[in-house]
Amino acid sequence: MNTRLDDILNRRQELTSLLADPDTTSDNKRFTQLSREYAEIEPVAAIAKQLLDVQSQIQGNRELIEDAACDAELRELAQAELEELQDQDEKLEEKLKILLLPTDPNDMRNVILEVRAGTGGDEAALFAADLFRMYSRFAEHEGLKVEILSSNGTGIGGYKEIVAQISGKGAFSKFKFESGVHRVQRVPTTETSGRIHTSACTVAILPEAEDVDIKINPDEIRVDVFRASGPGGQSVNTTDSAVRITHIPSGLVVICQDEKSQHKNKAKAMKVLQARLFDAAQQEADDERAEARRGMVGSGDRSERIRTYNFPQGRITDHRINLTLYKLDAIMAGELKELIEALLTHHQAELLAAHS
Repeated sequence: MNTRLDDILNRRQELTSLLADPDTTSDNKRFTQLSREYAEIEPVAAIAKQLLDVQSQIQGNRELIEDAACDAELRELAQAELEELQDQDEKLEEKLKILLLPTDPNDMRNVILEVRAGTGGDEAALFAADLFRMYSRFAEHEGLKVEILSSNGTGIGGYKEIVAQISGKGAFSKFKFESGVHRVQRVPTTETSGRIHTSACTVAILPEAEDVDIKINPDEIRVDVFRASGPGGQSVNTTDSAVRITHIPSGLVVICQDEKSQHKNKAKAMKVLQARLFDAAQQEADDERAEARRGMVGSGDRSERIRTYNFPQGRITDHRINLTLYKLDAIMAGELKELIEALLTHHQAELLAAHS
């Protein structure tokens, strides 16, 4: 273990030097890769240094205790301190085991969040808006920035579909367990008999692709422009500012019409297209990772039901880890931390079991 810790500390020192080198800073791709590696290794290196320091102190105390020339009072103090140091050593080793687990290479990336109304008509669209509001508030609590890239509203406050970028340190690590079908049980405001309806929305969490990850050949896309329109066909723009991009090889289509500028809509549409192509490439290229995810907190498959929100009972249930919390109002207000930490803990336990 100590050899591995020394390797980690040496690599951190090496990365620090490389990132300060002008040759590295002038190479955008290499600088991005090394910066990402440094961000991943730094928390591990910090704990590794603490652990090595504690183990060095333990060795010193043991030598003091075994020293025949040491007086009884000093030996007693060293023994008491040794017990505290051994406790620290045990805790740091457990923390390090978790930090040394294989990491998701996308954890530090920004996120493309897609929420789509499923079964349930207007009620599903309203729930899609509630989910987006929940995620936006959670992002705000975590110091992340949310920018809407594309939306298709219903005119009564709901969304058939809404796509947003969530940016900031570790955005993907905080949102990656949210992909799947979210089911809601509640009495719609339009329901006069008080009957509970069940509706559903689909959430997709995609790691944002960077230019160095996905290069889109201009010859492989078709860009169409048209006049943006609001709910019910009401014109909201008098120029052809809406943009539809079709990626011909994959058949993927992205539409953006939120901005009044055609240029801005095209830039946003390209960002979403890059993320979808990046996600598809990863899913295809990394079958091993997909297998691992199937056994850990669900597969992230957008067709998998992951959570139920029961409003009459104020209850939320995550079906992947059989966790039920009776704090639905707080969660819908963006207080997702307890839920996400429970999912992360379960994920780490599965990884530890797999690598033990």
